[in-house]
Amino acid sequence: MAHQARALVTSKWLAEAAKAQGKVRVLDTSWYLPKLRRNAKSEFQKRHIAGASFFDIDRCCDRTSPLDHMLPSEEAFADYAGDLGVGGDTHVVVYDASEFGAFSAPRVWWMFRAFGHGAMLDNLHAEEFQVVDARPTRRFRGLDAEPRDNTEPGHIPGSVSVPFDSFLSPSGHFLPREQLRALFARAGVDLRRPLCASCGSSVTACHVALAAHECGHPGVSVYDGGWSEWYARAAPEHVVSEGRGKRL
Repeated sequence: MAHQARALVTSKWLAEAAKAQGKVRVLDTSWYLPKLRRNAKSEFQKRHIAGASFFDIDRCCDRTSPLDHMLPSEEAFADYAGDLGVGGDTHVVVYDASEFGAFSAPRVWWMFRAFGHGAMLDNLHAEEFQVVDARPTRRFRGLDAEPRDNTEPGHIPGSVSVPFDSFLSPSGHFLPREQLRALFARAGVDLRRPLCASCGSSVTACHVALAAHECGHPGVSVYDGGWSEWYARAAPEHVVSEGRGKRL
């Protein structure tokens, strides 16, 4: 297996790295769905890891897009990260304050690693990569409402459901590698094949990318538009749902 850069660190590792005063930058990447009515920035101002800066997903984004927090240009991302003290040789550590233990932090981890997304529509026929959806199962099946207006639940044809919180232990830590591998295997995901992750707006999809990375997968694409874009642009026959589906 090829060597994989370390993606998860312990609180002990972070405390020791902070004492060493090396080129380590800690970013609070907290972000919450609007329905939770939590203000991540206000919470950060009240409480955060010492020395951390706040990374605002809704500011570091493509503001010309009608979709939420899509990836900015590489130049805009570099400028935003630079203003937070992040350079090319900085070791960045991200975290969030979600009750899950990890919610939005994997998204920013992925932003630092890659830009762009695969041609999802072409893959319906080519089947060049597997698609894993990180939303809750009932939203994937089309039985529970989506958190965004004008978007019905359901899923992309051929995609499989692995909810993001299934990668986490009850304490909010990522599961050990062997348990992550078993989780993918139970879902029918072959980690030897190309993989693309999706969710509502590509925040929790990055849990899939991080988990696959921990299992030794060489690289996972993330569908940046997520279900929000797919539902808006897809033909009705390309929306699989046990509920309303998509009407003409």
